[in-house]
Amino acid sequence: MSEHQYPAPRINHRGPVSTLIGTETSYTRTIGEYDIYAFAGISGDNHPNHCDEEYARRVGLGGRVAQGSMMVGYVSGAVTKYLDWAGRPAVSYGYDRVRFTKPVRIGDTLTVHYRIVRADDAKKRLWADATLTNQRGETVCVCTHIIHFQE
Repeated sequence: MSEHQYPAPRINHRGPVSTLIGTETSYTRTIGEYDIYAFAGISGDNHPNHCDEEYARRVGLGGRVAQGSMMVGYVSGAVTKYLDWAGRPAVSYGYDRVRFTKPVRIGDTLTVHYRIVRADDAKKRLWADATLTNQRGETVCVCTHIIHFQE
């Protein structure tokens, strides 16, 4: 099975979803102060760990950290790229085993590595391992993502 790295040409995939095992994509983004405040406003997660520098230092975080759920949102960015490449109608079926392994700070550049590792042809589902790393190559978040194809 050849591996595909987006932005390879759209394939308009049809047939068994298991033929997509081993395919992958990535998504990169730098975290800005605006991102943390905008996400706090959208999600309601305006905890002082994210929005109050003095508080975050005082409680031992070394400064503000980005919201964990924002990291899951970045995985969604990789999923969007992947589904655009696959060219087949699908929905996100959920995220499993989400773990935040290191703090993410303003100025960090994150890359989501998204790779299909398992399939169920009968249910038209794929499982992907998603790993977010920072500019130093440190893993900051991991999870499993599930795609359900609609046709």
